[in-house]
Amino acid sequence: MNCITIGLSVSDNRNLKFIGEGIALKKWYDEEFEWEIEVIGFNKDNEETERFCRNGEEIGDKYTCTYGCPVNSQGQGICSKVMMMMYPIMEAVRSGGNLENIGGDSKYSKVIMCPDGCVLFRLTAKPLGNKNFYEGKFFD
Repeated sequence: MNCITIGLSVSDNRNLKFIGEGIALKKWYDEEFEWEIEVIGFNKDNEETERFCRNGEEIGDKYTCTYGCPVNSQGQGICSKVMMMMYPIMEAVRSGGNLENIGGDSKYSKVIMCPDGCVLFRLTAKPLGNKNFYEGKFFD
């Protein structure tokens, strides 16, 4: 995918890049985790998500991200409702937490049901070996 770098007037005069239909800010910090979110099932009453899931999730769909919102291989973003549930879980891991302490499958993996009760997701963190944002003293 080709990116076009353009100069825009923003508060800190960063260069922004057009990527597809959206704009991405210049990333300056190497995150300590990469996340994979996979659709692993549906509510026991549903065999598919048509007429239930507005995002059209299907078993096997995968989303990835570091800190930003997860997107799939087609560039489609994950449901905003499930992101509200995932964000605190992601922050718990980023701050040293163990997902087994909140019902996870392992230290870095947890299954969650979407807020509408339709889709099961497995959220998995992969440590990248980078320093924690706050412990790395990136503001000093």
